[in-house]
Amino acid sequence: MKVGSINHVVLTVNDLGKSRAFYDRLLPALGYRLIYERDESFAYKGADDLKLYFALAPAKNRDAKFDRYRVGLNHLALNAPSHAYVDEIHQKLVEWGATILDAPAAYPQYEPNYYAVFFLDPDGIKLEVVHV
Repeated sequence: MKVGSINHVVLTVNDLGKSRAFYDRLLPALGYRLIYERDESFAYKGADDLKLYFALAPAKNRDAKFDRYRVGLNHLALNAPSHAYVDEIHQKLVEWGATILDAPAAYPQYEPNYYAVFFLDPDGIKLEVVHV
């Protein structure tokens, strides 16, 4: 692994079945492949070797609401190969009934040629698919 790269991110979820159904559609569409599955967790790996793990919250913490403005994760941004690909993912998200926060658009305030769609996963975790 390269110094300065991220190995993995773990997201804790309330309902593993709902999360699995959502991410089993989204992540393969973005080039990730399933690498790990257990009763209370699963993981995907991207082309850049970043691994995304999903773990079931302990019973005492289930039904907690995600708040991206509290200390911790704000959102997770996943790369797309083109603006058109961002649009394709957006269309799939709409078909899947995902909550869209912001439809695909240019965001030059972030950096030149930044184009993204923002949406929520089943636990309300903010996600972004972006092409720069």
